[in-house]
Amino acid sequence: MSTEQSGGMNDNDRSITGFVMISHAVVHTYELSIPILMVIWLTEFDVTTAVLGTAVAIGYGLFGLGALPAGVLADKFGSRELVLACLAGMGGSFLLLGAAQGIVTITIALCLWGVAASIYHPAGLSLISTGVEQRGTGFAYHGMAGNFGIAFGPLITAVLLLFFDWRLVTGLLVLPAVIAIAYAVTASFDETAAVRADGGADADAGDGDGGPTSLAGFIEDTRTLFTFGFTIAIFIVMMNGLFYRGTLTFLPDVLSGFMPDVADQLQLFDPDSPMAEEFDPASYLYAGLLMVGMAGQFVGGKLTDRIPTETGLVAIFGSLAVVALLFVPAAEAGLASLLVVSVLLGFFLFALQPMYQATIAEYSPPGDRGLSYGYTYLGTFGIGAAGAAITGYLLEITSIAGTFAGLAAFPAVGAVLAVVLYRYGERP
Repeated sequence: MSTEQSGGMNDNDRSITGFVMISHAVVHTYELSIPILMVIWLTEFDVTTAVLGTAVAIGYGLFGLGALPAGVLADKFGSRELVLACLAGMGGSFLLLGAAQGIVTITIALCLWGVAASIYHPAGLSLISTGVEQRGTGFAYHGMAGNFGIAFGPLITAVLLLFFDWRLVTGLLVLPAVIAIAYAVTASFDETAAVRADGGADADAGDGDGGPTSLAGFIEDTRTLFTFGFTIAIFIVMMNGLFYRGTLTFLPDVLSGFMPDVADQLQLFDPDSPMAEEFDPASYLYAGLLMVGMAGQFVGGKLTDRIPTETGLVAIFGSLAVVALLFVPAAEAGLASLLVVSVLLGFFLFALQPMYQATIAEYSPPGDRGLSYGYTYLGTFGIGAAGAAITGYLLEITSIAGTFAGLAAFPAVGAVLAVVLYRYGERP
C-alpha cells in the first residue's frame, strides 16, 4: 500500500517537510521581527517614519521582486541549494544589521535580506510539489510553520530586547538560520520523488524541465496567463499586500501610543531597572495579534472549501475596511476595546491569505501554476512593500486616525475588485 493510500508520510516526505518547515518559520521570523526593531531605530538614529518606512519598503519590495527569477532558478538548479543560499543570506544580513551605524547601513542590510528571502517561497513550494508524495499534508505543515514564525518571531525579539541590547539581539537572531542550515546539511532527501511516483505526469509539480526556457517563452506564458480574471485576481493580491505591509510595519510603534504603562501599574519591574526601560507592552500585543492570525488562516482555509472564494474575499476585505476605520476610536476608548479591535485585525488580515491563494489557483491553468504564484508573491511582497512607505508618509503628514482611514482604502478597493471578479471573471 502506498503512502498516498495509507495516508502516512514516508521518510523522504518527512525529511523534506521538516526542512521546509524550519526554513519557512525562519523566513517569517526575520520578516516580522523588523517592525519590532524599527521602534528602536526611530529613536536610535533619529530618522523620520517616512525615511525609515521607505528604507524598509525597499527591503520588503525585494522580498517580492526576487520571486520570479527565484522560481526560474529553482526549476533549473533545484531547490535545496537555493534554500540554503536563502538561509545564509538572511543570517548574514542580520549580522550586518547589528553593526549598523545609520539609516544607510540599515537600508543595505534590509536589501540583502530582501534578496535572500525572496528565494524561499518559489524554491520551498517547488520542493514540496516535486518531492513530497503527500503534498496536501506537506503544504499544511509548511503553512503552519510559517504562521509560527509570523507569530513568535516578534515575540522572541521583544523578549530578547528585555535582556540584551538590540545589536546583540540581531546577532542572536542569526542562530535560527544556522540551525536550519545545519538541519539541511544533515538531512537526506530526493527532490523529485513525488514526480517519479506520479509517472512524471503531474503538471503542477513539473519534471525539472518545466517553465519557460527563454525570454520569449516567458513572455508568451505570461501573456497566456493574464486573462481578465487572473489580472483582477492579481490586483486583489496587491490590495492585500499593500494593506498587510502598510498596517503591520509601523503597528508596534502605533500601539505603543495607546497602551497603558502595564509594567508600572502591575509593578512588574523596579522602575529604575534597565528591564523596566526596555519593556514595551505594545510589542507583546503586536505578537498576540499575529498569533490570532493563525486562527484566521485556519478559518479562511476552511471557508475556501465551502463558499465561492470571491464571496469570501468581499466579506473579509469589507470587514478589514471597517476594522481599519474603527481602529483608532476603539484604541482611544480603552484597553479592552483596543484588545478587541486588535484581535479582529489579526484574524481578518490573515484569513485573507488562503482565500486569495485559492482564488489564484482557480483563475490560472494547472500548467502555469508555478508562474502564477511567482506573480502572486510579486504582487503581495513586491508591490505590497510600497504600503510601508505609504504608511510612513501618512504618519508624517496626518494623524494616526487619518493614516488608518487612508489604509482602509486598500481593502475597500479589494472588496470592489472581488465583486467584479465574481460577476465577470471566467475560470480557465
